[in-house]
Amino acid sequence: MGKTVITYGTFDLFHIGHLKLLQRLKQLGDRLIVAVSTDEFNEGKGKKTMIPYSQRAEIVQNIKCVDLVIPETSWEQKLVDVKKYDVDVFAIGNDWEGKFDFLKEHCEVVYLERTQGISSTQIKQTLKTFTISKDEILKAFEILEQLKRDLE
Repeated sequence: MGKTVITYGTFDLFHIGHLKLLQRLKQLGDRLIVAVSTDEFNEGKGKKTMIPYSQRAEIVQNIKCVDLVIPETSWEQKLVDVKKYDVDVFAIGNDWEGKFDFLKEHCEVVYLERTQGISSTQIKQTLKTFTISKDEILKAFEILEQLKRDLE
């Protein structure tokens, strides 16, 4: 059997950085396993996701370079997963540099550079700056009403 790679992440608001990361991870081996953080695990870390776990997992599972998606439910499961799935390479973004070196006695540990200029956190912060006024909402309803009348 070929080389198995595993990674972990939330994959909220899936974007090009996520895709490029998964593609780079797949180049490290023959089989790519992605552990997607559950909503409960994220809440325990103080993170709130925009997209529920089941949908995030389904999106990731349908990326052609991903072979298997599993739920990430705890910090401790990484060592268990490395053994359970006979993992050769544990890989994660370099914002975690050094945090998972304890896995080096079980597999290769790789910290990959993040895609510059994009992150889910950045997208969420940008979304907070978008506002819509009451007048804009009323104008949109007026336009919809006019379109409805035009179609009748």
